[in-house]
Amino acid sequence: QVQLVESGGGLVQAGGSLRLSCAASGRTFSNYDMAWYRQAPGKEREFVAAVSWRGDNRYYADSVKGRFAISRDNAKNTGYLQMNVLKPEDTAIYFCNANRGLDHYWGQGTQVTVSS
Repeated sequence: QVQLVESGGGLVQAGGSLRLSCAASGRTFSNYDMAWYRQAPGKEREFVAAVSWRGDNRYYADSVKGRFAISRDNAKNTGYLQMNVLKPEDTAIYFCNANRGLDHYWGQGTQVTVSS
């Protein structure tokens, strides 16, 4: 199994920035693709961004493209989500996901709140 622990969430004003981290342990993190999802109150969990296991392919939801950047450091078993120009609609719990085939692992989430 892969254990994931997110950190870096908090309260920020609109237009500000936050950097989320996802620390992995257990199985070899570099064997897994990584993604970030978020869930706002009363809404379904939605995809935010993903990065391939080698870090050479990245994908973003249209709503965050150009503002968020996903990255990973396999030597540190850690993934990141740099969030810039934050908007109130970015307010959600952000979850880290590691996946390979049918194997999916989730962290417990970190709250991001953007005030207007």
